[in-house]
Amino acid sequence: MSHFRVFAGVLRGGRVRGRQGVRASGAGPAAGVVDRRSCSSGAVTGPSALTSNPSYVEEMYFSWLEDPKSVHKSWDMFFRNMEASPSGEAADRRPSTLLRGRTLSHSSDVAQKVVEDHLAVHTLIRAYQTRGHHVAQLDPLGILEADLDSFVPSDLITSIDKLGYYDLKESDLDRSFQLPSTTFIGGEDSTLPLREIIRRLEMAYCGHIGVEFMFINNVDQCQWIRNKIETPGIMRFTDADKRTLLARLIRSTRFEDFLARKWSSEKRFGLEGCEVLIPALKTIIDESSAAGVDSVIMGMPHRGRLNVLANVIRKDLDQIFCQFDPKLEAADEGSGDVKYHLGMYHERINRKTDKNITLSLVANPSHLEAVDPVVQGKTKAEQFYRGDVEGKKVMSILIHGDAAFAGQGVVYETFHLSELPSYTTHGTIHVVVNNQIGFTTDPRVARSSPYPTDVARVVNAPIFHVNADDPEAVVYVCQIAAEWRSTFNKDVVIDLVSYRRFGHNEMDEPMFTQPLMYKLIRRQEHVLKKYSDHLIAEGVVTLQEYEEEVAKYDKICEEAYASSKDEKILHIRHWLDSPWPDFFTAEGEPKSMSYAPTGLDEEILQHIGKAASSVPLEDFNIHHGVSRILRGRADLVAKRQVDWALAEYMAFGSLLKDGIHVRLSGQDVERGTFSHRHHVLHDQEVDKRICVPMNYLWPNQAPYTVCNSCLSEYGVLGFELGFAMASPNALILWEAQFGDFHNTAQCIIDQFISSGQAKWVRNNGIVLLLPHGMEGMGPEHSSARPERFLQMSKDDPDHFPEFSPDFEVQQLYDCNWIAVNCSTPANYCHVLRRQVLLPFRKPLIIFTPKSLLRHPDARSSFDDLTTGTKFKRLIPDEGPAGQDPARVKRVIFCSGKVYYDLAKERKDQKLEREVAIVRLEQISPFPFDLVRTEAEKYVDAELVWCQEEHKNMGYYDYVRPRFLTVLANRKPIWYVGREPAAAPATGTRSTHLTELKRFVETAFSLSAFQEKGS
Repeated sequence: MSHFRVFAGVLRGGRVRGRQGVRASGAGPAAGVVDRRSCSSGAVTGPSALTSNPSYVEEMYFSWLEDPKSVHKSWDMFFRNMEASPSGEAADRRPSTLLRGRTLSHSSDVAQKVVEDHLAVHTLIRAYQTRGHHVAQLDPLGILEADLDSFVPSDLITSIDKLGYYDLKESDLDRSFQLPSTTFIGGEDSTLPLREIIRRLEMAYCGHIGVEFMFINNVDQCQWIRNKIETPGIMRFTDADKRTLLARLIRSTRFEDFLARKWSSEKRFGLEGCEVLIPALKTIIDESSAAGVDSVIMGMPHRGRLNVLANVIRKDLDQIFCQFDPKLEAADEGSGDVKYHLGMYHERINRKTDKNITLSLVANPSHLEAVDPVVQGKTKAEQFYRGDVEGKKVMSILIHGDAAFAGQGVVYETFHLSELPSYTTHGTIHVVVNNQIGFTTDPRVARSSPYPTDVARVVNAPIFHVNADDPEAVVYVCQIAAEWRSTFNKDVVIDLVSYRRFGHNEMDEPMFTQPLMYKLIRRQEHVLKKYSDHLIAEGVVTLQEYEEEVAKYDKICEEAYASSKDEKILHIRHWLDSPWPDFFTAEGEPKSMSYAPTGLDEEILQHIGKAASSVPLEDFNIHHGVSRILRGRADLVAKRQVDWALAEYMAFGSLLKDGIHVRLSGQDVERGTFSHRHHVLHDQEVDKRICVPMNYLWPNQAPYTVCNSCLSEYGVLGFELGFAMASPNALILWEAQFGDFHNTAQCIIDQFISSGQAKWVRNNGIVLLLPHGMEGMGPEHSSARPERFLQMSKDDPDHFPEFSPDFEVQQLYDCNWIAVNCSTPANYCHVLRRQVLLPFRKPLIIFTPKSLLRHPDARSSFDDLTTGTKFKRLIPDEGPAGQDPARVKRVIFCSGKVYYDLAKERKDQKLEREVAIVRLEQISPFPFDLVRTEAEKYVDAELVWCQEEHKNMGYYDYVRPRFLTVLANRKPIWYVGREPAAAPATGTRSTHLTELKRFVETAFSLSAFQEKGS
């Protein structure tokens, strides 16, 4: 709706009073005012008193448009307020169209023209606000438009003939027009000539800064940005500010120059072409520090990483330079990672604000955007543990490349976490280093969106495009971004439109694929030279002062280079991005190699059991189905038994009592995909009234967080991994809806969880709960792909270890992660508690059940959980076969749910004495000691490995060589299970049952392997 229509609508909706001799009741200018134009007749009226004579008000409106001072100030205020009403009309509608079909009571053609022209100017202003960024001068090279489109929007006045679009003429350029309240270009002036309006709009929106914000659906936020962009002279820098900016630019540029001189043939992924990134980041940190932030967590790809480490995080230069020594040996576990993947944690004084600030740069692999959700999770965790509920103390900064930002889906997934209550970090500042090229790929074939940053529009984040060769414009945009984040606690994007002076890496030849671009780049003057010449010409610095600043930093680099030659060993521990000083010794080792018992007192079990089967709030109306589940839990507790859900309750509740924060996240985890958990109860009568009984277990307990995530695996798993990085004194779990779904989070698993400790000495205790089991549900809801996790386990299948009293703990300490498939609820409870009680942290992969959640035999007694009990890495046969091993002819080793199928078949065939069934609960690291004990126990029996997964999947390829190592190759271990296949499971229920019947019967066929062996 146009402003005029809004105004006219108000007139029609009010009461009517005559124009002559009527005084409105009440006080104040809105109630009764004297019209200057009718004072001679004694008419006293006001805007709110007019109800029957819209023609009079229209006349006043026309007069106000021509000259606001010609009417009383109350009319001026009234019309200004009407103009401030938000417009819903499309910005590119012609002004004449806005009034088409409307008959005005004022018959003057002049008045009609006045209205149309003012509406045209208002629409013109909106056009610049909406689309001015399309013609902003953003590319330092002047080759491409930043939006990949050289088309100039038709509603922007780029030449005199464009005035016709608004039915305006060249003669109108010197006419003054009333400015709407939705612009700040007038400063203190309420009217400006059209020529000046256009000039100021071009300065605000079409210079070296292009702003996208008009899609934001919050009027106050839009007004805030307009104020920062449009107000004349608002971008001001003192001489001291300019000298600081110059000094930072010198450090950024000379650092890259130094590396290029010393290691000309080394890859370093330098920042040349976007050196302004360093002043940009430092400005964001300065402004955020001034607003109260004292911890900044950053994530970035490899380009410019060394420069950021040196000049933002302030890593010692000699530690960076020594990384280039090819003779450097690794002192810590593994080989570490390449220097431009490493992270850092550093606490220092911010010189601009004189406040302490902690800076953390999270290590990241070459999967460029994979670190995004990890940073967000780590930030959320620090905010959570510090009670920073509004993100005023801890914040995140993410640096991106343009091609990756547009191309990698985890960016979208991460953005969609930004406003979710359990995942928000209250605003992230995104900085895109826009090289305008991805490796060798031209942006015109690398993305379908106009800008690489368009993905940010989905969360109403303002986007500031800025020419990276204008350092002052960059710094100003960074100031706005920091203030936006502090004010609104929302994401914001800075797009540094720059270029890449060299190829993808310093050894690459970019002329192969971008010859014209790189011809221009070779002639392009460095931004430091441009800016220093500008300041010298301004008289801000002298040439001598500039040269002294350059020489000063060069000397720092040379001294660090000399010192770096003394470093012969690489200590990756110096590059930790998440140190846990209270958890490890000063050398980074565990403080002991033992852990507290995982068994629980009977009274604790009873207390948790009662709480798990009741509702702690009065007058809380739960669903009748939930009531039935709670009654079932109460019956189990009365029998001193637990099922899977209750065992989980016992584990979580007991850890909360000990002050351990528990966080469970994933798709539908509050209820549980299989409707077994119900950790969040919903009042059936009161909307949004919920209850989390786990948070009512103990006085002064640790908090329990259970939160349904958005439908994301990659982003959410990365987030939870980052959350687990922040503190070792927490149990952080991510549950997949089905185990198969971790496929789309494989990057996080491969790059961070499996190899994080080897690459970055990063301990992490995250737990992955992956529902797994063949139950005829089809290939996409059956397998958590255990073979993938086992293939990436680093224990040696051919090495028979030496056993010692602490063999279990030493094995866990040496492994890269732990993979278990528990067959009893008690073992599940114990392994969760062990995860936190261990003196170190390893990722834990649990292949959780589906049908066993309610299987009548999948129950555990309190006796399996009480004091003195512990997690069983292997469960031996405790029936007749185990009691009389000499009579046993066959030992079936298995893991997980298939045990119950085998146990039923054994019972049906009455083979309890002839066949023993042994369960491997912990698959990796492999329990060599316990397997040897079982093999020696049944010395004359055949050994069989049985699994429900296909032969080329599951556990067989992992366990077979380890069994042979235990047996010293003196005896075979036979395979029983499904044949090799391409898909994890059949989609036909009948086929599934036929396969199950066949291999279970084969497992107990005592002649099958004798015939095969002969």
